Amino acid sequence: MIVQDRDTSRRVFVQAWAKSRTGEILTALEKLVLAVILEHPEYHVWLDNKSVLQQEFSPDAGVDNPFLHMGMHIAVREQISTDRPPGTRSCYQILLGKYQDEHKLQHTMMECLGQCLWQAQTNRTLPDEMAYLESLRKLV
Repeated sequence: MIVQDRDTSRRVFVQAWAKSRTGEILTALEKLVLAVILEHPEYHVWLDNKSVLQQEFSPDAGVDNPFLHMGMHIAVREQISTDRPPGTRSCYQILLGKYQDEHKLQHTMMECLGQCLWQAQTNRTLPDEMAYLESLRKLV
């Protein structure tokens, strides 16, 4: 899911949720987004409120950012689907046998991805795909 900015990304989630609630036909992307939304009922109240588009979610305030969390789920699913970086899908398949809970496994993979993104941001570099893949392999 490639999105140019925060507001556009958030609108994708809010619109997919709204369309699902009214029975409208969803695009393929909206179906992917909705699948993740449905796995997170704790965020539904946020998605029902249009002011969420401007809401600030600060880790310092102890408030989880539902868009970041669900977006990370989508990123991990896309990595598995496209096998990017190469080897991600095979790690996932092996780990699925170990974890036996796809959602929990995605959370574990999201922690590795988050660390990779944090490192890239700290170093002002592109994310190191091989370091990310290595962190996944260490889980096996």
